[in-house]
Amino acid sequence: MTLALAFLLLLLSVPAAGGRLGALAEVELRSVWLILVAFGVQVLIVTVVPSGATTVHRIVHLLTYGLAAAFVLRNLELRFVWMLALGGVMNFVAIAANGGVMPASRSALSAAGLDVQSGSFANSDLVENAHVSFLGDVFAIPAGWPGANVFSAGDAVMVLGAFLVLHAATGSRLFAAARTERPRAQAAPAVRRP
Repeated sequence: MTLALAFLLLLLSVPAAGGRLGALAEVELRSVWLILVAFGVQVLIVTVVPSGATTVHRIVHLLTYGLAAAFVLRNLELRFVWMLALGGVMNFVAIAANGGVMPASRSALSAAGLDVQSGSFANSDLVENAHVSFLGDVFAIPAGWPGANVFSAGDAVMVLGAFLVLHAATGSRLFAAARTERPRAQAAPAVRRP
């Protein structure tokens, strides 16, 4: 939910910076179905059917990152997509190192007003003695704020990457200097001698 809210705010930042949201329709993305399936499956296992075989949920959770990676590889020529990929890799490392669950710190969960999950699959949860815990959900949007939740450094890198991708693709003022050619210095006119 927090990432979805962040991406919505990013979309709203485009017109504020002079970008054209309509330009997104001109961006040619290949194999969009990969990212749509990955997102849909994550929503399914986290929100719709969180109970069931926890091991299966964890394996499927990891596989969704494979689908997302395949999408990125098909679209590497898109400016700044590498930064989105970097954030995804950071998250994947934390999740893979902890058996298919993003490790969340107790303090971040508490600050966000979230409870430790038990008995059902959670894509992010308290993991005792977590590996690479610094890559886990150690930051929080505090309880009472819109989108209160925990998030990781990888999430922050993905949001920054999405910001750059959107603004580069829509021609916002943030990238106007890169689009504008610098005027060439003109040679002084030759002086004619009588």
